[in-house]
Amino acid sequence: MPSILIVAAREDWPTDRVVKTLTDRGAEVFRIDAADFPQEVTLAGYIGNAHGWGGGLRTSQRALDLLDVSACYFRSPNPFRLSPDMSEPERRFAAAQARAGFGGILTALSCRWVNHPLAMSRAEYKPVQLAAARLVDLSIPPTLITNNPDEVRAFARDIPGPIICKPVASPVFIEADELKTVYTRRLTEHDLDDLRGIETTAHLFQAWVDKAYEVRLTVVGERMFAAKVHATSPKAHEDWRSDYKSLKYAPTEVPPDIKHKVCGLMEDLGLSFAALDFIVSPSGAWTFLEANPCGQWDWIEHATGLPIAGAIADELQGVIA
Repeated sequence: MPSILIVAAREDWPTDRVVKTLTDRGAEVFRIDAADFPQEVTLAGYIGNAHGWGGGLRTSQRALDLLDVSACYFRSPNPFRLSPDMSEPERRFAAAQARAGFGGILTALSCRWVNHPLAMSRAEYKPVQLAAARLVDLSIPPTLITNNPDEVRAFARDIPGPIICKPVASPVFIEADELKTVYTRRLTEHDLDDLRGIETTAHLFQAWVDKAYEVRLTVVGERMFAAKVHATSPKAHEDWRSDYKSLKYAPTEVPPDIKHKVCGLMEDLGLSFAALDFIVSPSGAWTFLEANPCGQWDWIEHATGLPIAGAIADELQGVIA
């Protein structure tokens, strides 16, 4: 019987919603977290001239035949959990073997993907996203990535309005067992006078784009679910992630030309799912900011009623909307 393989963190509640949707439809679902391997999941993969990777995955309660996998939903699984009895060099070696073996076999499966791990890895790079967006003629803000303070000042002089600084990669880190987030912020003249620390790593700077509101556009296959994000506080106006309580949401339509360009972007990035962020100016112009191939969407569905979980289930089952 065709099976849908889910590879996601155990505690990921948006994935719970997708699994429930699929099981309510009667689909056969096999869910694991990469952290389950190798202590709670065993792998036996076989390949020969007769067929591609067969064999299977097995837990204490269930088994999955790899040849039965019709689709895979891959969403930020946890790292492999290895034996605590290993030395640190042994753990590094074992983790590399697990990535190459377990991860390699999963990546080689010929099935529908939301999203394929290799496509996700490439698409997570903001420079790749911006280059792809430019090629499909989406409007993007002038952008500088540098660790040179003089380049930042030169960029600021060339831009007619304010500039912002934001992380190039994930804005989240842990310090002293506390989860912290680095938000987008507009730079002041004082900031530009004192750029100490810029030289320590790569930083991303962009021209500030005046906004009437922002749009979170969740793309699933060829379906697009757009939600206006209205910020009602100065802090959220700068970065809406910094003040969720001040946000108001409403479904909205995507202009036909933006739809066409987004389809081209998704094709270039090799993605069947992504959460895209746009700024909509007071004149109605859409400016692309970024695309997250593993973006959050459940809170948007809850706030707007947009049927995103159902669309992901449709994509996994090969249902044409």
